[in-house]
Amino acid sequence: MKFKTVYKCQNCGQSSAKWLGQCPSCGEWNTLVEEIESVGKEKKERRPLSGFSSVTVKLADSGTLDETRIRTGISELDRILGEGLIKGQMVLLAGAPGIGKSTLMLQIAEALSKNGPLLYVTGEESTSQVGSRANRLDVKSDGIYVLSETDLAKITEEYRRIKPAYLVIDSIQTVFHPELSGSPGTVGQIRESAGELLRMCKPNGTVLFVLGHITKDGDLAGPKVLEHIVDTVLYFDTERYSLLRMLRAHKNRFGPTSELGIFQMTEKGLLPVDDASAFFASASKNTDLCGRAFTVAMEGARPIFTEVQALVTPTRYPFPRRMATGLDLNRCQILLAAIEKHLGISLESRDVFINLPGGLKIKDPALDLAVCAAVISSAREIPLPHDAVFTGETGILGQVAQTAWMSARLKEAQRLGIKQSYNPPFAKNETVRTFDGMSVNVMEDLETLMRRIDTFSRSRPRA
Repeated sequence: MKFKTVYKCQNCGQSSAKWLGQCPSCGEWNTLVEEIESVGKEKKERRPLSGFSSVTVKLADSGTLDETRIRTGISELDRILGEGLIKGQMVLLAGAPGIGKSTLMLQIAEALSKNGPLLYVTGEESTSQVGSRANRLDVKSDGIYVLSETDLAKITEEYRRIKPAYLVIDSIQTVFHPELSGSPGTVGQIRESAGELLRMCKPNGTVLFVLGHITKDGDLAGPKVLEHIVDTVLYFDTERYSLLRMLRAHKNRFGPTSELGIFQMTEKGLLPVDDASAFFASASKNTDLCGRAFTVAMEGARPIFTEVQALVTPTRYPFPRRMATGLDLNRCQILLAAIEKHLGISLESRDVFINLPGGLKIKDPALDLAVCAAVISSAREIPLPHDAVFTGETGILGQVAQTAWMSARLKEAQRLGIKQSYNPPFAKNETVRTFDGMSVNVMEDLETLMRRIDTFSRSRPRA
């Protein structure tokens, strides 16, 4: 049998006879990798290792899926999944190297093994290395079987022998199909290996966890079809050196995609942060500061109390700098333009830095009013009260729009001892409750907000 060298795009699978800097099919740069393919008249027909087919039936006779939820024992993960897993679900867990994918997976394995046997397949570590990590995390369970293997045929053989209720592949980039010529991690290998695992686990109702790598751009390594065939895609979207780990569902066939799971990395593994508001509020002192505005964001149906920090300072450069951490920079620039236009506050000779502390990345437009309040406070050197929250969406015309979930936001703020709220009018379809002990102030536009901030300056005790 003869072989030839081809260059395949690791993003879309396009083949080329020579190396190219840019893929002519998908347009991505530096994605063509050298692979060896067999050529010749005699080609062995590849047969799937597992079957996945059924007879044709009417939709009315197809039955329904048993959606009895299987709890993982980790509250933050259950929140993201929609209160647990279902039989036959295929979950893809991706994140940067060292962020805690294997750590979290081993903790999940301990909880799930109480309901049935679990086969943990590792292609990056030896069984003794997995055992050492289990000892460090205090994971002790007789229902966990560990296999160090990358050959898909041998993995399939062990799966049929043990017949586990749960299967973990760590990671899919290390698994190779023995009947394909490409090396592990290539487009063809990842696509076919994931397909075989799907056909093997779905008919038996086995819950399958697949761990995946990401590229330097933060995208999942391998073909896009990998994200299509799985039921759930979970991403760690925080820097690996941050104290917190944020887990989001980018796809979920059996639950929401708007929820956020927050974990704290410790020497005993990833601990769920159940009360996120108390966690972020505890880092803030009970003092009035210039450029700090508290607010309540919504991640799914979960209110999170946090703060927005702004620093407005004279620039020493021809063009002032605009930086935002944790917030959308383009959105912040629109708000700065609205402040300059409608309030007459000149920012053309000042640098503006906006920060959302704690490693959070939030796109909730209800943080707009807090951003504006923090910028105005820093620009005019007026401290904002530590017992006040600013919540509401602000447009380019300076108007504060109605915001969803306002009652839930104010209820969370009141739970943490907030005494003042500055927000837009309540939506018509929202139930308005009486907030005893909290002053609710309606902000209709930015001018109303600035007048209120001016009263903070007049009411401030003089030294």
